[in-house]
Amino acid sequence: MAAEAFSAPPAQTDRDAGWRDVAAVVGARLLARLRLIGSAVRPLAWVLIAMAAGSWIVGQLAGWTELIVAAIVIAIIVALCAVFLIGRTAYDVSLDLARTRVVVGERAVGALTLANNGTRAILPSRIVLPVGAGRGEFGIQRLAPGERAEELFAIPTQRRGVVKVGPVSVVRGDPLGLFERAHQRDAPVDLFVHPRTVLFDGQSLGYLRDLEGLPAADLSRDDVSFHALLEYQPGDDLRHVHWRSTARTGTMMVRQFEETRRSHFVIGLSCSSADYATADDFELAVSAAGSIGLRALRDSQRVDVRVQGRELPAGTGKQLLDSLSAVENSRPREGGIDRLAGVISASMPLASVVVLVCGSKVSSDDLRVACARLPFGARALAVVADTAAHAPALRRIGDADVITIGALEQIPLALQKVLA
Repeated sequence: MAAEAFSAPPAQTDRDAGWRDVAAVVGARLLARLRLIGSAVRPLAWVLIAMAAGSWIVGQLAGWTELIVAAIVIAIIVALCAVFLIGRTAYDVSLDLARTRVVVGERAVGALTLANNGTRAILPSRIVLPVGAGRGEFGIQRLAPGERAEELFAIPTQRRGVVKVGPVSVVRGDPLGLFERAHQRDAPVDLFVHPRTVLFDGQSLGYLRDLEGLPAADLSRDDVSFHALLEYQPGDDLRHVHWRSTARTGTMMVRQFEETRRSHFVIGLSCSSADYATADDFELAVSAAGSIGLRALRDSQRVDVRVQGRELPAGTGKQLLDSLSAVENSRPREGGIDRLAGVISASMPLASVVVLVCGSKVSSDDLRVACARLPFGARALAVVADTAAHAPALRRIGDADVITIGALEQIPLALQKVLA
């Protein structure tokens, strides 16, 4: 009974809970506002504010008029600098890259357009444009209503990669750098810097016969895609004799076929830094993988590209080059070319042609082990990137052809040696 006598009414409990909710919402909004204000204050401003407060307190306690005057002067300077934050920065920002895909060394340019579509002028501002790991800064003068400003910029493309351009930030601040207010106005844009590739004629590595392959121009006396009837020649398979035509002509006729070719082409690119002597060797390997992959795609083959830890999208030439643009060296624990070959064998057992691309630090024994792990029946080729090599070289390791190239332009000649 005593507990019931001192318990609060339900209505009062609901009101208390409501007030707590309101206080929590107000506190969260106030905290967000304080964080926003705090983000606009630079470290130098905090130092000056602390100096002004300290000078005022010491001057009042010690009776030093000089310190009080200094505190007032500092406070006035800080207040005047804070006035520069007042004003609109509502630009309509447009970031446009002339090309979003370039090859290493090609010129990449873009344009940044800012427009004042409002009814009031916008005071001078500073525009910050991040480009990869760096950033560019542009000073924009006062824009009257309806005015536009355009800034052109160039992006360095000396290295392969995916360069993130943006987001554009409009920065308002004071001349002393005490306060700074930034607003992001546009989404970032990715610039793909593709590796260099070389074009060459002819089918890169040939095909293997397969029931699900594509008919080719080469003719065969033993396959599954019927082409024509020919007279029997010694050695022809009697199972392909066309008895109806034989009875009609009086001459034994056999079926001739178009060779069907399996089109599953796999490229294994080792990204292990332990496989390469220099960074240039790795870039040469990436370019070689891209060149061979593009040739296979033009031959209407299904192309899969595998690196340590993942498979790269390679359904089209654009996808292949975009994927290779983002390739980086892998961690040593992810293994080298031998482990990559094992992954290819386990995940792509029906591959017809497998090209392994690695660096000069891979030994012949490691290459032999890697080629032995490839899917059974697949034609194997290893490409060794070694920028110290002056001419392409061809050797045989087990059942695989191994070519060493020192420059991208050596790939066509090296593949001709393989197909000879």
